[in-house]
Amino acid sequence: MRLIPSPAALAALATSFVLAAPVIAAEPTMDEAARMHYALGYQLGKDLAGVEARGQDLQRGLEDGRSGAKSRLTDEEMSAALVALEQKVNEQRAKAQAAEAQKAQAAGQAYLAENAKKPGVKTTSSGLQYRVVQPGNGRAPTTADTVTVHYKGTLVDGKEFDSSYKRGQPATFALNQVIKGWTEGVQLMKEGGKLKLFVPSELAYGERGAGAQIGPNSTLIFEVELISVGAPQGEQSKDTGTKK
Repeated sequence: MRLIPSPAALAALATSFVLAAPVIAAEPTMDEAARMHYALGYQLGKDLAGVEARGQDLQRGLEDGRSGAKSRLTDEEMSAALVALEQKVNEQRAKAQAAEAQKAQAAGQAYLAENAKKPGVKTTSSGLQYRVVQPGNGRAPTTADTVTVHYKGTLVDGKEFDSSYKRGQPATFALNQVIKGWTEGVQLMKEGGKLKLFVPSELAYGERGAGAQIGPNSTLIFEVELISVGAPQGEQSKDTGTKK
Protein backbone atom coordinates (compact mmCIF):
# COMPACT_ATOMS: atom_id res chain seq x y z
CA MET A 1 0.00 0.00 0.00
CA ARG A 2 1.40 3.43 -0.91
CA LEU A 3 -0.05 6.02 1.46
CA ILE A 4 2.72 8.56 0.97
CA PRO A 5 5.07 9.49 -1.88
CA SER A 6 8.81 8.89 -1.89
CA PRO A 7 11.04 10.37 0.86
CA ALA A 8 12.52 12.82 -1.66
CA ALA A 9 9.08 14.12 -2.56
CA LEU A 10 8.13 14.44 1.10
CA ALA A 11 11.30 16.37 1.83
CA ALA A 12 10.46 18.86 -0.89
CA LEU A 13 6.92 19.23 0.40
CA ALA A 14 8.00 19.71 4.01
CA THR A 15 9.69 23.00 3.22
CA SER A 16 6.53 24.71 2.06
CA PHE A 17 3.53 22.65 3.12
CA VAL A 18 0.33 24.57 3.85
CA LEU A 19 -2.91 22.61 4.21
CA ALA A 20 -5.35 24.29 1.87
CA ALA A 21 -9.00 23.87 1.00
CA PRO A 22 -9.72 20.98 -1.42
CA VAL A 23 -9.35 21.72 -5.11
CA ILE A 24 -11.36 20.08 -7.88
CA ALA A 25 -8.54 19.51 -10.33
CA ALA A 26 -4.97 20.49 -11.05
CA GLU A 27 -4.94 23.66 -13.12
CA PRO A 28 -2.30 24.46 -15.76
CA THR A 29 -1.55 27.70 -13.88
CA MET A 30 -0.47 25.89 -10.72
CA ASP A 31 3.10 26.61 -9.68
CA GLU A 32 5.50 23.84 -8.70
CA ALA A 33 4.58 23.86 -5.00
CA ALA A 34 0.85 23.74 -5.81
CA ARG A 35 1.37 20.80 -8.15
CA MET A 36 3.35 18.90 -5.52
CA HIS A 37 0.70 19.46 -2.85
CA TYR A 38 -2.10 18.53 -5.22
CA ALA A 39 -0.26 15.37 -6.27
CA LEU A 40 0.21 14.39 -2.62
CA GLY A 41 -3.45 14.99 -1.82
CA TYR A 42 -4.64 13.17 -4.92
CA GLN A 43 -2.44 10.14 -4.19
CA LEU A 44 -3.66 10.03 -0.59
CA GLY A 45 -7.22 10.25 -1.83
CA LYS A 46 -6.70 7.31 -4.19
CA ASP A 47 -4.98 5.24 -1.51
CA LEU A 48 -7.77 5.95 0.98
CA ALA A 49 -10.64 5.38 -1.46
CA GLY A 50 -13.50 3.67 0.34
CA VAL A 51 -12.17 4.60 3.79
CA GLU A 52 -13.72 7.44 5.78
CA ALA A 53 -11.53 10.55 5.60
CA ARG A 54 -11.30 12.48 8.89
CA GLY A 55 -9.95 15.79 7.61
CA GLN A 56 -9.61 17.42 11.01
CA ASP A 57 -7.58 14.56 12.43
CA LEU A 58 -5.48 14.34 9.28
CA GLN A 59 -4.70 18.05 9.47
CA ARG A 60 -3.82 17.78 13.18
CA GLY A 61 -1.39 14.94 12.43
CA LEU A 62 0.20 16.91 9.58
CA GLU A 63 0.64 20.01 11.71
CA ASP A 64 2.11 18.09 14.65
CA GLY A 65 4.46 16.17 12.37
CA ARG A 66 5.67 19.31 10.60
CA SER A 67 6.18 21.31 13.77
CA GLY A 68 7.99 18.53 15.57
CA ALA A 69 5.38 18.48 18.35
CA LYS A 70 5.15 15.42 20.52
CA SER A 71 2.88 12.83 18.99
CA ARG A 72 -0.53 12.42 20.61
CA LEU A 73 -0.07 8.66 20.17
CA THR A 74 2.57 6.39 21.59
CA ASP A 75 4.80 4.51 19.15
CA GLU A 76 2.75 1.37 19.79
CA GLU A 77 -0.52 3.20 19.18
CA MET A 78 0.86 4.80 16.01
CA SER A 79 1.99 1.44 14.65
CA ALA A 80 -1.31 -0.22 15.49
CA ALA A 81 -3.29 2.62 13.88
CA LEU A 82 -1.31 2.41 10.64
CA VAL A 83 -1.70 -1.37 10.53
CA ALA A 84 -5.45 -1.01 11.03
CA LEU A 85 -5.62 1.63 8.28
CA GLU A 86 -3.70 -0.58 5.86
CA GLN A 87 -6.04 -3.47 6.64
CA LYS A 88 -9.11 -1.32 5.91
CA VAL A 89 -7.65 -0.05 2.65
CA ASN A 90 -6.76 -3.59 1.57
CA GLU A 91 -10.27 -4.80 2.43
CA GLN A 92 -11.80 -2.04 0.31
CA ARG A 93 -9.48 -2.82 -2.58
CA ALA A 94 -10.29 -6.52 -2.38
CA LYS A 95 -14.02 -5.75 -2.49
CA ALA A 96 -13.57 -3.45 -5.48
CA GLN A 97 -11.43 -5.99 -7.32
CA ALA A 98 -13.94 -8.78 -6.63
CA ALA A 99 -16.75 -6.63 -7.98
CA GLU A 100 -14.75 -5.82 -11.13
CA ALA A 101 -13.87 -9.49 -11.63
CA GLN A 102 -17.52 -10.50 -11.31
CA LYS A 103 -18.52 -7.77 -13.76
CA ALA A 104 -15.86 -8.88 -16.26
CA GLN A 105 -16.92 -12.51 -15.99
CA ALA A 106 -20.57 -11.66 -16.65
CA ALA A 107 -19.62 -9.44 -19.60
CA GLY A 108 -17.45 -12.17 -21.07
CA GLN A 109 -20.10 -14.84 -20.72
CA ALA A 110 -22.72 -12.63 -22.32
CA TYR A 111 -20.38 -11.77 -25.19
CA LEU A 112 -19.52 -15.41 -25.89
CA ALA A 113 -23.17 -16.48 -25.75
CA GLU A 114 -24.08 -13.96 -28.44
CA ASN A 115 -20.92 -14.54 -30.43
CA ALA A 116 -21.61 -18.27 -30.68
CA LYS A 117 -24.72 -17.49 -32.73
CA LYS A 118 -22.82 -15.57 -35.41
CA PRO A 119 -22.16 -17.12 -38.82
CA GLY A 120 -18.86 -18.95 -39.10
CA VAL A 121 -18.15 -19.04 -35.38
CA LYS A 122 -17.37 -22.49 -34.01
CA THR A 123 -17.06 -23.57 -30.39
CA THR A 124 -14.74 -26.36 -29.22
CA SER A 125 -15.36 -28.70 -26.29
CA SER A 126 -13.19 -26.48 -24.05
CA GLY A 127 -15.35 -23.43 -24.73
CA LEU A 128 -12.88 -21.77 -27.09
CA GLN A 129 -14.57 -20.01 -30.00
CA TYR A 130 -12.98 -19.32 -33.36
CA ARG A 131 -13.77 -18.10 -36.83
CA VAL A 132 -11.65 -18.82 -39.90
CA VAL A 133 -10.78 -15.56 -41.63
CA GLN A 134 -8.44 -17.10 -44.21
CA PRO A 135 -7.58 -20.80 -44.57
CA GLY A 136 -3.90 -21.67 -44.63
CA ASN A 137 -2.20 -24.18 -46.89
CA GLY A 138 1.05 -24.84 -45.09
CA ARG A 139 2.13 -26.83 -42.08
CA ALA A 140 -0.12 -27.19 -39.01
CA PRO A 141 1.65 -26.84 -35.63
CA THR A 142 1.58 -29.15 -32.63
CA THR A 143 2.16 -28.30 -28.98
CA ALA A 144 5.82 -29.25 -29.43
CA ASP A 145 6.37 -26.56 -32.07
CA THR A 146 7.52 -22.97 -31.99
CA VAL A 147 5.43 -20.64 -34.14
CA THR A 148 5.79 -17.16 -35.58
CA VAL A 149 2.62 -15.10 -35.78
CA HIS A 150 1.22 -11.64 -36.22
CA TYR A 151 -1.69 -10.85 -33.92
CA LYS A 152 -3.85 -8.24 -32.27
CA GLY A 153 -5.52 -8.69 -28.88
CA THR A 154 -8.58 -6.85 -27.60
CA LEU A 155 -11.05 -7.04 -24.72
CA VAL A 156 -14.78 -7.57 -25.28
CA ASP A 157 -15.31 -3.80 -25.13
CA GLY A 158 -12.98 -3.38 -28.09
CA LYS A 159 -10.02 -1.99 -26.13
CA GLU A 160 -6.75 -3.14 -27.65
CA PHE A 161 -4.14 -4.38 -25.18
CA ASP A 162 -1.47 -5.79 -27.48
CA SER A 163 -0.52 -5.87 -31.15
CA SER A 164 2.49 -7.26 -32.97
CA TYR A 165 1.33 -5.30 -36.01
CA LYS A 166 1.84 -2.02 -34.16
CA ARG A 167 5.28 -3.14 -33.02
CA GLY A 168 6.11 -3.87 -36.65
CA GLN A 169 7.50 -7.31 -35.83
CA PRO A 170 5.85 -10.74 -35.59
CA ALA A 171 6.00 -12.68 -32.34
CA THR A 172 7.74 -16.04 -31.98
CA PHE A 173 7.08 -18.43 -29.09
CA ALA A 174 6.79 -22.07 -28.08
CA LEU A 175 3.18 -23.16 -28.41
CA ASN A 176 3.28 -24.98 -25.07
CA GLN A 177 4.34 -21.80 -23.25
CA VAL A 178 1.29 -19.64 -23.90
CA ILE A 179 -2.25 -19.40 -22.55
CA LYS A 180 -4.46 -22.43 -23.11
CA GLY A 181 -6.65 -20.64 -25.63
CA TRP A 182 -3.64 -20.01 -27.84
CA THR A 183 -2.18 -23.48 -27.46
CA GLU A 184 -5.48 -24.95 -28.64
CA GLY A 185 -6.45 -22.28 -31.14
CA VAL A 186 -3.21 -21.99 -33.11
CA GLN A 187 -3.23 -25.76 -33.63
CA LEU A 188 -6.43 -25.24 -35.63
CA MET A 189 -4.44 -23.22 -38.16
CA LYS A 190 -2.06 -23.85 -41.02
CA GLU A 191 0.75 -21.60 -42.20
CA GLY A 192 -0.64 -18.67 -44.15
CA GLY A 193 -3.98 -18.86 -42.36
CA LYS A 194 -5.78 -16.23 -40.34
CA LEU A 195 -8.09 -16.97 -37.43
CA LYS A 196 -10.10 -14.97 -34.95
CA LEU A 197 -10.00 -16.49 -31.47
CA PHE A 198 -12.51 -15.75 -28.72
CA VAL A 199 -10.88 -16.94 -25.50
CA PRO A 200 -12.92 -17.45 -22.30
CA SER A 201 -11.19 -16.23 -19.16
CA GLU A 202 -10.54 -19.76 -17.92
CA LEU A 203 -8.50 -20.39 -21.08
CA ALA A 204 -6.68 -17.07 -20.69
CA TYR A 205 -5.54 -15.56 -17.38
CA GLY A 206 -8.53 -16.45 -15.21
CA GLU A 207 -8.88 -14.81 -11.82
CA ARG A 208 -5.35 -13.44 -11.72
CA GLY A 209 -5.54 -11.31 -14.87
CA ALA A 210 -2.34 -10.03 -16.49
CA GLY A 211 -0.84 -6.63 -15.80
CA ALA A 212 -2.80 -3.41 -15.78
CA GLN A 213 -4.71 -3.94 -19.02
CA ILE A 214 -6.09 -7.46 -18.63
CA GLY A 215 -8.20 -7.65 -15.49
CA PRO A 216 -9.35 -10.77 -13.63
CA ASN A 217 -11.86 -12.99 -15.48
CA SER A 218 -11.35 -11.16 -18.78
CA THR A 219 -12.48 -12.77 -22.02
CA LEU A 220 -9.91 -12.05 -24.73
CA ILE A 221 -10.26 -11.70 -28.50
CA PHE A 222 -7.34 -12.27 -30.85
CA GLU A 223 -6.85 -11.86 -34.56
CA VAL A 224 -4.05 -14.29 -35.43
CA GLU A 225 -2.03 -14.78 -38.60
CA LEU A 226 0.19 -17.89 -38.62
CA ILE A 227 3.33 -17.00 -40.54
CA SER A 228 5.48 -20.06 -39.94
CA VAL A 229 5.92 -23.19 -37.85
CA GLY A 230 9.26 -24.29 -36.45
CA ALA A 231 11.03 -20.94 -36.04
CA PRO A 232 14.05 -20.87 -33.72
CA GLN A 233 13.06 -20.71 -30.06
CA GLY A 234 15.78 -18.13 -29.47
CA GLU A 235 13.40 -15.59 -30.99
CA GLN A 236 10.64 -16.13 -28.44
CA SER A 237 8.31 -13.19 -27.88
CA LYS A 238 7.98 -11.32 -24.59
CA ASP A 239 4.45 -10.16 -25.31
CA THR A 240 1.89 -9.79 -22.51
CA GLY A 241 -1.11 -10.92 -24.49
CA THR A 242 -0.30 -14.57 -24.99
CA LYS A 243 2.27 -15.78 -22.48
CA LYS A 244 1.11 -17.85 -19.51
